[in-house]
Amino acid sequence: MRRSGILHAELNRQLSLLGHTDTVVLGDAGLPIPRHVPVVDLAVVLGLPRLRPVLDALLETVVVEGAVLAEEARSGPAEQLLLPGLPEAVEWVSHAELKTRCADAAFAIRTGETTPYANVILRSGVPF
Repeated sequence: MRRSGILHAELNRQLSLLGHTDTVVLGDAGLPIPRHVPVVDLAVVLGLPRLRPVLDALLETVVVEGAVLAEEARSGPAEQLLLPGLPEAVEWVSHAELKTRCADAAFAIRTGETTPYANVILRSGVPF
């Protein structure tokens, strides 16, 4: 058994396949993900797991060079939930555009989060 870090086997597999500029969607319980995009479903019930601990684990594991958030999240609970720890290269788009961009993701992670607009697309970077 691993001593630390992400324990979820499928999530580890998907993270290991990421290359520079690949994107990962981290979404709330209701974000529609296109059927062709692989989903690592962590949701147990509404509210579990919360998105923030999953985002923290991802930020400790993956080099993130950019992020996309929904304009609708600005100045609300979702912005406060999502922004800490993200790189300065945050792009703000409409929620409709964010949902459209999900189609290009390498994979998506679904949480049990119920905060409206608590979704982020992370762009993978490189450690050098």
